[in-house]
Amino acid sequence: MSAGKYRKEHNCLNCGAHVEKHYCSDCGQPNLELKESFWAFISHSIAHYFHFDNKFFQTLSPLLTKPGQVTLDYLAGKRARYINPVSMYIFVSIVYFLVVYSPKHGQKEKHDIGISFEKKKDENVTDSVNKALKLPGVPKAIANRTVKSLNKVIKTKDFKGLTFADQEKELNRLRAENNKLKSDSIADMIEDFSDIHIERNDSTYAAYLGRQEKLPLAYRDNWYERMIKKRAINIGEKSEVIQETLEHNRPKQFFLLMPLLALFIMWNFRKNHIYYLDHLIFTIHGMMVYFIISIFTQPIMKHVFGEDSVVSNIIKVGVTVFLFWYMFKALTIFYQRKTWSTIFKIFWILILYAVAFKLSEMAMINLIYYVAT
Repeated sequence: MSAGKYRKEHNCLNCGAHVEKHYCSDCGQPNLELKESFWAFISHSIAHYFHFDNKFFQTLSPLLTKPGQVTLDYLAGKRARYINPVSMYIFVSIVYFLVVYSPKHGQKEKHDIGISFEKKKDENVTDSVNKALKLPGVPKAIANRTVKSLNKVIKTKDFKGLTFADQEKELNRLRAENNKLKSDSIADMIEDFSDIHIERNDSTYAAYLGRQEKLPLAYRDNWYERMIKKRAINIGEKSEVIQETLEHNRPKQFFLLMPLLALFIMWNFRKNHIYYLDHLIFTIHGMMVYFIISIFTQPIMKHVFGEDSVVSNIIKVGVTVFLFWYMFKALTIFYQRKTWSTIFKIFWILILYAVAFKLSEMAMINLIYYVAT
């Protein structure tokens, strides 16, 4: 593949050695003219990135359609046709996090705009249930309990939507009403609403400490409980920053967990007696397939159909089935194991990886929390 005009001179501009044809036999540099057009420079750069012969695309097709075969060929020495696994992984992972990842800045819910509509909708639901339960054949006791439970759910939902001050007023009203009526149902409602009110009150650590000071000494939290509460409140306050920082660090998490995933695979296929590096190359190829599939499907689900649409859910199921099939075929071909043995090992590999992923995520959240605070 020509990437420019070759020089007539036979001296290498890089090391000074004699050049017989187009490439220096000592350092490998092509004997090209120094001056080139803009388009020649661009095409040369692209060709150089893909190793002068479209190795990327030559690797991509069998990687997706022939599970495990690229790894077998690479380890067997057939490497001229394929791009280096690490180079391809770096490129694919960069594209993956540019295409798939998009920071989700938290948007505050506009309660005031939709509250009247939601309340009206809840009233319509209650009326419909009342009418349905009045039909012949429905026992009155069951009907009353159903309506009462539904009303409690709706009132709890409405109470959560109130501001802190309005919640305080509603609790005082209920307490005054309960002093007159002595109703068990109102007392239960006051208890439930008080828990919600306290949670709202403890939205900041200063508010939590203020509430603690008002309690009798015997009912106050100890130093350990205060420390845990402070951490929980601070994480809640900084949840958007923590989540965004966590997503920005996903590439590091995937990269650091990849050697661990290779180790899990090696443990499960230790009878094959192959080197750890071979398992790692197999894992790199498998991780790239996950990235590539996500690059094509995630934008479609997010921007075309919507993340929670029926079509997106069907795509998610299809991707999950494909990835499981791909993992099964790749492991079967690469490690030469029987069907049920491979399925059993896949089960344990996924469990180990899920645990490692969750633990690493918890560690990252704690690290981000302590850095942020």
